[in-house]
Amino acid sequence: MKIFVGSDIHGSAPMAQKFLAEVQRLSPADGNMRIVILGDVYNHGPRNPLPEGYAPMQVAAALNAVKDKLSVVKGNCDSEVDAMISEFSFYNSVSIPRKGKKLIFTHGHKINADMPMEGLEGGDAVFYGHFHKPQTRVVDGVRYVCVGAIGMSAAGVPRSYAVISDDGLDILSLEDGSLLEHIDM
Repeated sequence: MKIFVGSDIHGSAPMAQKFLAEVQRLSPADGNMRIVILGDVYNHGPRNPLPEGYAPMQVAAALNAVKDKLSVVKGNCDSEVDAMISEFSFYNSVSIPRKGKKLIFTHGHKINADMPMEGLEGGDAVFYGHFHKPQTRVVDGVRYVCVGAIGMSAAGVPRSYAVISDDGLDILSLEDGSLLEHIDM
């Protein structure tokens, strides 16, 4: 099974559609895949400018179309009203067992490499967004992976997402498809 992990769409319809096009292009022929969105789905937040192509309803329509393969974590910019346009649930965190390991998916504003896991049962890897810049680090034997952002990346940093497959973990540029980092997992 391939797991596609994206974060921080912030209402950017063109970037959400581009991410889902890459998911479709890279999906296995047997359809054995899952998409995990790590929060900040529709809203841009009061400190951020409007992202390119800001259209939350279009983002909702795109994600609703893949709801059967989708798990969504609630981010710090997500609110209860977002559920009104979503045909999927928002979770505080998601845990997926994979090859004898436990992968935990969260937003990153409460759990990340600088604020290691508390309150979640131990995992082998923790995936998060929130910081809009991809990075990986091992802390106390747990791999922390910030997948970057789909809709609004940090200055000078390409928009990015992650793919977990039998070959390991790849962090890919959403802008040109280039490999930003590979980790054997």
